[in-house]
Amino acid sequence: MGEQFQIDMNEFLPLRDVVFNTLRKAILTGQLKPGERLMEVHLANQLGVSRTPIREAIRKLELEGLVIMIPRRGAEVARITEKSLKDVLEVRRALDALSVELACDRITEEDTERLLTACHEFEQATKGKDAAVIAKADVALHDIIVEATGNQRLMQMVNNLSEQMYRYRFVYIKEESRHDNLIAEHREIYESIARRDKARAAKAAKLHIDNQEKSIIRQIRLENESRLNKRL
Repeated sequence: MGEQFQIDMNEFLPLRDVVFNTLRKAILTGQLKPGERLMEVHLANQLGVSRTPIREAIRKLELEGLVIMIPRRGAEVARITEKSLKDVLEVRRALDALSVELACDRITEEDTERLLTACHEFEQATKGKDAAVIAKADVALHDIIVEATGNQRLMQMVNNLSEQMYRYRFVYIKEESRHDNLIAEHREIYESIARRDKARAAKAAKLHIDNQEKSIIRQIRLENESRLNKRL
């Protein structure tokens, strides 16, 4: 199995939901890696629970597309595919463009300052090389923009999609050579919104997503090539 992770206890949730949330988080953050087998006995021992909630959690994860069942092998973490990536980013691209356009009209001076601070904090996070910290700073920055729209329905849609984006974000964030580009892209988005330039902001938001897609697809292909070479 991959690196160790701890059960995320919550006294208000049934054990099966706690186990599901723990495994889901481990997959989304890359602690359980694509292609990794999910062995019920091992997971039960690691989390200190019986096999029943593990089995129930794996079924739910399969329904979400995060786990697949392989004949004669059992459950394993679903691999990130180009199709699944494009499906998510296609929607996120449109929502991000809408978010920055609305933010240009509605953002307050206070939130504009918060957005600038978030840009600085993201830049500082990249210097630490911790993917989890960098991803958190990236999410915080984009959350400010979405919240600035004041559109509750849009916030809900982006939040739901952000969970699906988390796996891809981790793959992307780990590519250190992209950090300078990310900093520049964030700065461009900030400046566009601060100047209330809708066209410039939408263009910057779309480019930000397009560059993510190219980078992640490149890594997916490298991983597939590496996996193929190991079989030869």
